[in-house]
Amino acid sequence: METERFGIIQFGGVDQTVVGPDLAAGRKAPEFTATTQDWAEVQALSSTAGKVRVLAAVPSLDTPVCDRETRRFNQEAVALGEEVRILVISTDLPYAQKRWCGAAGVEQVTTLSDHMRAEFGAKYGCLIKEKRLLRRAVFVVGRDDRIVYAAYMRALGDEPDYGAVLAAVRRSL
Repeated sequence: METERFGIIQFGGVDQTVVGPDLAAGRKAPEFTATTQDWAEVQALSSTAGKVRVLAAVPSLDTPVCDRETRRFNQEAVALGEEVRILVISTDLPYAQKRWCGAAGVEQVTTLSDHMRAEFGAKYGCLIKEKRLLRRAVFVVGRDDRIVYAAYMRALGDEPDYGAVLAAVRRSL
């Protein structure tokens, strides 16, 4: 049975239900299946095995905060190099993710859709049940598949602490 928690996040000033537990550093990162821009299903962690991964959950790429966050991670990906993979996960349809990435010139991060299964959202405590959107959160997963950094934003409009995320990535390399 999935954990449901009411009132830890709001949407439009109204309390919402979050599905799944909050994850913390030190625990094994749950594997999840998501959909690529080309509608292929992928096991996100095993497909990036041996790399340090940044998993960034966002409500929708078509919002200003998600746009800024994804563009920022795209810029940082260049400096981080080949040993790091940045996965931005939303419930946007793969068509929308592909269109947005093309228009934004985002090529260094991988966008994944949780639209079909909402598996990432439920396993990582990010699924907003009433809206079927993800709440904003960032996880850094080490090469050993352990979470080394986890942060949930208090409000949907809050951006992550990029410095803390990047420091956790560098410590994991």
